[in-house]
Amino acid sequence: MSARISPAEPPYPQDIQARLDKVMPSGVPPLTLFRMLARDTRLFERFMGGGLLDKGHLALRQREIVIDRVSARCGSEYEWGVHIAFFGERAGFSPDQVCSLVHGSAEDACWQEEAERALIRVCDALHERATIDEPLWTAFSGHFSDAACLEVLMLAGFYRTVSYLTNATALPLEPYGGRFPQAS
Repeated sequence: MSARISPAEPPYPQDIQARLDKVMPSGVPPLTLFRMLARDTRLFERFMGGGLLDKGHLALRQREIVIDRVSARCGSEYEWGVHIAFFGERAGFSPDQVCSLVHGSAEDACWQEEAERALIRVCDALHERATIDEPLWTAFSGHFSDAACLEVLMLAGFYRTVSYLTNATALPLEPYGGRFPQAS
């Protein structure tokens, strides 16, 4: 199956190529998502500026819990698979945690840290209701600074947008990307 909007092919404009060189690991071709957005420099730049993959207020593991949970809840196997492939091991996810991010809940025994459970609950609340009730906010903000709380909200919103893009344009899965695990 091919994408509903064809990805751009090289050579890319110089500014786009420079950005791709910066974000992609050496020897790995640009993601189909990036190539699709590279069809329009303005859209590409706006998208690339909003990713929050820099060193921010969250640890890599916390950031990836948010990204993986949001993309899984949105059914974006494309984005979930890319992040599991690139960051899952570095984030230290166990096989049970990888499965839980797709099929489980914050109550699964594989989540020992209350802050990690809070992140999953926040992602679920945002997905289901686009808000966080007061008890959850109190628990969540008890683990994270105000800046980190804002970053979680922005990250969750951005990856919901990414999920819309990858799902609605029917992007084919990257060959090296992870696949949703079977429910246990």
